[in-house]
Amino acid sequence: MGTLGGLMMQLKNQGMLLPDKYVRRTSSTIPFGYELSPVDGYLKPIPEELSILKEVSEAVNKNEISLGIGVDWLEAETGRKISRMGLKKHVDKVYGRLGKKSK
Repeated sequence: MGTLGGLMMQLKNQGMLLPDKYVRRTSSTIPFGYELSPVDGYLKPIPEELSILKEVSEAVNKNEISLGIGVDWLEAETGRKISRMGLKKHVDKVYGRLGKKSK
């Protein structure tokens, strides 16, 4: 019997483990920056979309751009739509609530 690390590598090579960064699907909605994966019940990340989402989210959080401009920017760059409320919920989750920052 080999080591645990060796066993994990063997399972990954045989396709029995998920690739890195896959996330469990928790609802019927597929979040921005992810797509359905061939593995049932999991979502595959789209690195380009997640990178742009991070850039836009940071700009919204710093009040450099509005939610509306952020939504338009995401759609122009990726071709995928997200609502203003969807972007706001994402920014709130990652950076804390918008409009409730201490000065």
